[in-house]
Amino acid sequence: MQQHTTFGFSDTRLESALLMDEQDPLRYFRDKFWIPELGGEGSTIYFVGHSLGPMPRSIPTVMHRHVKGWAEIGVEGHWTEPFNWLPIHRTLTVPLANVAGAKTTEVVAMGTLTANLHHMMASFYNPTPERYRIMIETGAFPSDRYAVVSHIDMVRRKLTPYLGERAELLPENALIEASPRPGEETLRTEDILKTIEEEGDSIALILFSGTNFYTGQAFDMKKITEVGRRKGCVVGFDLAHAIGNVKLRLHDWDVDFACWCSYKYLSSGPGAVGGLFVHERHHNNPDLPVLMGWWSHEEGTRFDMPHKIVPFQDVQKWQLSNPPVFSLVPVQVSLDIFMEAGIDNLIEKSKRLTGYLRFLLESLKSDAFRIITPEQSSEHGAQLSVIFRENGKAVHEAMGRQGVICDWREPNCIRVAPAPLFNRFEEVHRFVSIFARELGLSISE
Repeated sequence: MQQHTTFGFSDTRLESALLMDEQDPLRYFRDKFWIPELGGEGSTIYFVGHSLGPMPRSIPTVMHRHVKGWAEIGVEGHWTEPFNWLPIHRTLTVPLANVAGAKTTEVVAMGTLTANLHHMMASFYNPTPERYRIMIETGAFPSDRYAVVSHIDMVRRKLTPYLGERAELLPENALIEASPRPGEETLRTEDILKTIEEEGDSIALILFSGTNFYTGQAFDMKKITEVGRRKGCVVGFDLAHAIGNVKLRLHDWDVDFACWCSYKYLSSGPGAVGGLFVHERHHNNPDLPVLMGWWSHEEGTRFDMPHKIVPFQDVQKWQLSNPPVFSLVPVQVSLDIFMEAGIDNLIEKSKRLTGYLRFLLESLKSDAFRIITPEQSSEHGAQLSVIFRENGKAVHEAMGRQGVICDWREPNCIRVAPAPLFNRFEEVHRFVSIFARELGLSISE
């Protein structure tokens, strides 16, 4: 047995895990979800909430109600109780503001993650001859890098007829990637801030993940924003792995914008409608370019079909189209569960679950693997990334045959995500027992 530095775990027995589950005030929320049964009834360990959260049980009923409304009253459903499809997106603003740490006027459910990133860059990436670069982390999710590079290239092509070929606007020159130190897997906050201090005068936009998808590292968004804005940079975040997973205070941190998807920790279904945050100080800036559509027009005169747009004076001006009702319903259902549980309660349990997982893995005292996710609970969410010295994929596949559903990432990593809404301490213990057995080890009890 060994003492864990954060939560004082010292007991590796299964009985300890069962007692923690019995004392868990959030234990009943598991019953609100369908846990996929991929390894026999009751035996699946679903540790992939960071990839696709399980379905809330009430979604089929609520979805059927709306589908039935479409069948029975058709277009009238847009303005008839209990449907009210026209303003349905606004039913999500309070819970979204809660999980994002924002004002209700600063968040909106819309779009998908990469589309929203492009949408935000259209407003917030405005290069000048002196300030033209975008800073990301080297290990950002590939889609983010694709979006950033393509956006830089698009701007370059549009400016070329007026400015000529500008070498500094080539993606290889306009992109700054913050990398870990040699031999390290995660970024040090001081290195990120040093790069911003040294290069900030040429940086137009800092666009980081809130939480890195591969390592599970949660970045210090408050400090990055503070230093970035002091250097005159716009600061935005991709919160795909942070929303519903780590504590966010986007408004108080003075973040310029953020985007997210809703199918991971928010458990809103495959490809679910995402969302975005724009700080209120930008809402009435006449110099900020904004791509608009019909739903950017304020409600009072929208259906007068005026020739000239009268935009909302809040985040809704970034909306483009009427909300996809059937896609928003699952988001609405899931966010209601988050409100009932309380984001602070969920994060506290998440820290204990992940801390317990680390404690049990470390108790194996093996050099066959190592955990690359930072140890401090403030520097990660509900995820540990485990690197294998060898045969990691075989171990992952063997665990899968025993009902363990976790995530493999090449070349040698599994991402394990015990999520507080629906996972239990007993599952963590069972996972480590199976993990250990596949490595020829055992939990010492």
